[in-house]
Amino acid sequence: MIAFGRSLVAAALSLIVGLAVWSAAAAAPTFPELTGRVVDGANILSPQAEASLTTKLETLEAKTSRQLVIVTVPSLQGYEIEDYGYQLGRVWGIGEQGRDTGVLMIVAPNERRVRIEVGYGLEGVLTDALSTVILQERVLPRFRKGDFEGGVVAGADGLIAQLSLPDDEARAKVATLAQAPASSDKSTLGIILVLLGLWVALGLFGSVTGRPGHRMDLWLLPLLLLMSAGGHGGRGRRGGGGFRGGGGSFGGGGASGGW
Repeated sequence: MIAFGRSLVAAALSLIVGLAVWSAAAAAPTFPELTGRVVDGANILSPQAEASLTTKLETLEAKTSRQLVIVTVPSLQGYEIEDYGYQLGRVWGIGEQGRDTGVLMIVAPNERRVRIEVGYGLEGVLTDALSTVILQERVLPRFRKGDFEGGVVAGADGLIAQLSLPDDEARAKVATLAQAPASSDKSTLGIILVLLGLWVALGLFGSVTGRPGHRMDLWLLPLLLLMSAGGHGGRGRRGGGGFRGGGGSFGGGGASGGW
């Protein structure tokens, strides 16, 4: 009887594990095949641009052992581009195994989304902040004008320039960028202090008027303004064709944008 019970428990556990694995597999997106350093599934690049980009990416890898792959997709299949990106990076295994020196530039023109996905080993030289700058200054302005090819090429050039630098120079550039927003941070702090002061002042005004209902509304208004002011930040937070990933991994580092 005890043996039968153990067998029943083992069978139940196997069934649960099997269902969990099947559910995870069913929920995973279907990724394109890694056919080269440029995978233009959305057909937004000319053959000339694709060939030129491929040459640049081959040169980058030959000089630095770092892999940069550009992929355009017709659909994100209902996924956020952040989730799609790091899963794709892991499935393709872009970058060296153990060093995780891979980068993906993902463009989903139909969803109007773009992402730079950075492997673990490059997060110190290609930070979320720098990835954001590349998107905001090089890629998105061109995408907004409908120039997808120009945006992809400009973004790739920016990534290649950073990834080609020696580590000390790349980290120095990142450090300089990290210091730049200091004045902006002070301005943000000033706005927060003003809003808090307004909150207190309106609360006192409500107390003087002696109208509790209106006092509550006045107290809530600055709080709602403060919450909305902080709600616009984004999350910064793996073939054929003779090319394959090296077994690198990704954890969600990089930056995304939309137009």
